[in-house]
Amino acid sequence: MAKIKSKTNGTKKEVIVEAATRLFREKGFKAASMRDLAEAVGVEAASLYNHIQSKEELLQEICFKVANEFNHHLDTIEASNVNNIDKVKAILRFHIRQMIERYELVLVADRDWKHLSDPYLSNYHNQRRTYRKRLAGVIEKGIENGEIKTVDAPTVVLIMMHAVNGIESWHRSKEKITAKQLEENMVLIMIEGLKA
Repeated sequence: MAKIKSKTNGTKKEVIVEAATRLFREKGFKAASMRDLAEAVGVEAASLYNHIQSKEELLQEICFKVANEFNHHLDTIEASNVNNIDKVKAILRFHIRQMIERYELVLVADRDWKHLSDPYLSNYHNQRRTYRKRLAGVIEKGIENGEIKTVDAPTVVLIMMHAVNGIESWHRSKEKITAKQLEENMVLIMIEGLKA
């Protein structure tokens, strides 16, 4: 019987999560089966249960890994001693880089989190809502300080998030600009448009 080959300094579960991420991105969480996942890691489906309890456990791992990283980054930026427009710029750059460099992971978390069941679903939904409010709070502080134009901060957050999610089409494009050009163009358009 084949064994799951773990990467250097990695666990078998990490190999499974990575394969699940790719599979969920390609097929969607609902359509991906444990048999598909077993095939992707080169084992029998029953062998997967030595390492994981369910397909949903994998989705939980993916979603909360992304949420924790985004929240940690926002904590760091909020605590930094830079003006608010630069905080928004740093947050936007982080989002863009995550969508470019860790595309599958971020896309699956953003698209498939609705398939979680409670209490994970409520927890993740609350984390998303709180994250967006915190980001809007940074923008509102920038407005109060005269760094950012008077705009509706939640609308700005919505536009930024949708623009970053649009990077999915960049990944699928056959003729595309470089990742650096994409990042710089997005930052230029969105941040310069906010400056007071």
